[in-house]
This record gives sequence, structure tokens and C-alpha cells, in this order.
Amino acid sequence: MTDFFRDIPKITYQGPDAATDFAFRHYDPEAVVMGKRLEDHLRFAVAYWHSFAWEGGDPFGGRTFDRPWWGDDMAAAKAKADAAFELFAILGQPYFCFHDADVRPEGASFAESRRNLEEIVDHFGTKMEETGTRLLWGTANLFSHRRFMSGSATNPDPDVFAYAAATVKSCLDATQKLGGENYVLWGGREGYETLLNTDLARERQQAGRFLSMVVDYAHKIGFKGTILVEPKPQEPTKHQYDYDVATVYGFLKEFGLEKEVKMNIEQGHAILAGHSFEHELALARDLGILGSIDMNRNDYQSGWDTDQFPNNVPEVALAYYEILKGGGFTTGGTNFDAKLRRQSLDAEDLVLAHVGAMDVCARGLRAAAAMLEDGGLEDARTARYADWDKPENAGLLSADLAQIAQRVEDEDIRPEPRSGRQERLENWLNRFV
Repeated sequence: MTDFFRDIPKITYQGPDAATDFAFRHYDPEAVVMGKRLEDHLRFAVAYWHSFAWEGGDPFGGRTFDRPWWGDDMAAAKAKADAAFELFAILGQPYFCFHDADVRPEGASFAESRRNLEEIVDHFGTKMEETGTRLLWGTANLFSHRRFMSGSATNPDPDVFAYAAATVKSCLDATQKLGGENYVLWGGREGYETLLNTDLARERQQAGRFLSMVVDYAHKIGFKGTILVEPKPQEPTKHQYDYDVATVYGFLKEFGLEKEVKMNIEQGHAILAGHSFEHELALARDLGILGSIDMNRNDYQSGWDTDQFPNNVPEVALAYYEILKGGGFTTGGTNFDAKLRRQSLDAEDLVLAHVGAMDVCARGLRAAAAMLEDGGLEDARTARYADWDKPENAGLLSADLAQIAQRVEDEDIRPEPRSGRQERLENWLNRFV
């Protein structure tokens, strides 16, 4: 045990009128919504990297956090794990997520790094049995070390490609051993800065082959979880091969992987790609590749991915509306890929950031469920497109241009604009949030 979270109580649901900050006001894990417990709908996960590996630095200043587990040896790594599972016990969320570099020190060789990871995985296994916390997904850090400055799968150096492949194998093995329900590929440096030194065609082929290898290995070891790719616009590479859901889907189709791989979609990345979060979720759902989400938000004045905890209920409600409309999560869940502000130094800040975020998500999901049960939005959409279902229009999309032109002339079709009723629907939405 550590004493980092000393005197902080286990967080329980106490309702909107709770007298303490250390309580859930809206997240009641046992409450049933649309026939399912809130805990089973939301499937919350804590992100190990932001909560336990991030030191509070920014481009203009270094570490602001003092944590008792800072260090680069196995003793520090195990102390970090002990503190992490203490937070998990306080929050009671069912899952966590991690990269390999978050949880183990870098070794003098790849083999030593792998052994360090395996030792920590064994430690995790013991902690998971003690607390009941499960692994939502594992992933590999293929971006922080300088060896990955030109990418991993897309790197011009075949040794880096090989090192990245070996790293992913070790992380998939770890995820499998811990019963992880998904495995994520995070392509933060799979892109380029300038075409002056880039062979686009070669790099795309490398990326496609790399992902195929991952899928093949997952099948080989009997991994039953879902392989996920996370779209990453402008973070940090200028031109990303995995820019948004549409771009990734085209990539998956090109390499025949659209039935094998789904998406882990982050709110902040959707915004950086010029989309809304609900747009990316709806598109992934309609394409059959919606898997899991990273829940956070950006500072809309900064123009960067600031990874803040969510606090906007209407935005969150629209996101969960698209998720619930697709039937809800299966292996996926709500991972808080969010970090404290660098001035929020205390253990209480880390706990309360998650408490507030879990309450916001609970409010958003409840609102989304109420919206679906009301049916007003779907009724409005159905009415807007109703003429497409009339018998005289049934064959329009299978006709050719000459047939359509003849019909327009014969029937003297002269359409008038119809209102999209956006403000009316925004007013409808505000009844729920």
C-alpha cells in the first residue's frame, strides 16, 4: 500500500444533494437505463498514462507534479501500479488502459524491456484479482522514444519497423494474458512533415502490412478481443495517414481489414479533424467499425489536443446518443484519455477530476437514453426524408440520368426549398440536457 491517496474515501453514489465533493451525484452504477445498469452502459476506464505517467510538463516548462513513484526502475514501476490500483478502488470504475512505456522502465535492450513488461503484467494480474478491476485495452507506445521520430510502421528504417513489430507483439501478449477486451494501435507519428523526403506509396504499404501482421498474430494467439485503430489528426505529425474515421475506413478497405478492425474514437481528435465527436461516432457506427471511445475535451481557444476531462453535458449526450443508437458498447467502453491541468497538483485533484467526469458522462447517457425513448429526433429525420419512401420515388436511385430528366419534364417538377428546422431541433435537444 502507498499513502498517496490517504484519507480519501471510496466514492459512492449519494445523489444530487450530496454534502461532500467526494461523492457521485449522477453516476449510480446500479441504476438501470434502457434495461442495462449504468456501469454496464458506460464501461469506464482510467488512462494509466495521463493519471500516473504524465509529469505535468508543457512546451514551456517541465514537471510540476511530485509523485512518490517517479523513477526508472522496477521498484518505482510497482509503486506506481500500487498507487494506480488504489485509485481504481476509490473510484470503483470497472476498467483501466495502459501503454507498455507507462508501466515499465525502458531496458538496456529490447529483451530487458520485454522482461520488465512481463514482470509488471504479473504484478497487474495479482492486483486485478484483488480489486476486480479489468483491462479495457492495452497498447504500445510507438511515439515517445526518439527512435520513432519518423514513425514506427511507416518508418524509412526497416530496423525501426522490426522493433515496432516486436513491441506490439509483446503488448498483445500482455493484453491477452491480462484478459484485455481490446487492443489499440495509436499512430501518433504515422505521417510525415514534408513530401520532400517522403515516399507516400511505400509508407502506406508498410502501414497496411503492419496492421495485417497484428491482426494475423491476434488470431494466432487466440485473442478474442477487438483490434482498434485510433484516428490521430495533426498529433503531432503534420500529415497523418489515420486522420479521421473516413480516412481510416478507406485505409482498412484498401488492405481488406474492414471486417477485422474497428475504431477507438477520441473527442479531442474529432475536433482537430474539423468534425464533431458525434459525427465521427455516427459515421463509424454506420460503417460498422465503431468500437470504443476516449472521452475528453479540448480547450477550444488553444487549437490543440489539451486532453481535459469532459464537462459539457450536451456534447456528451450527443455522443452517447450515437453510441446507444448503435446498440451500445460491446467490447468497448469510455476511457478517460484526460489529464489534470499542470497546476492541479494534489491527489484529491486526480480523484475529483474522474468523479466529475463520470458524473458528466452519466448525465449525458441518461439524456441520450431519454432522447431515444422520446423518439422526437428520429421522427423528425424520418419526416424529412419521407418522400424517398413513396412508390413513385422508389426507383430513383436505380434509374439513369436520361430517365430522371424525362420524368422531370413530363411531371413538370419544380421543387421548392423545405426548412431543415435546425433551431426547432436544438430547442428539442435542450429539453433533455
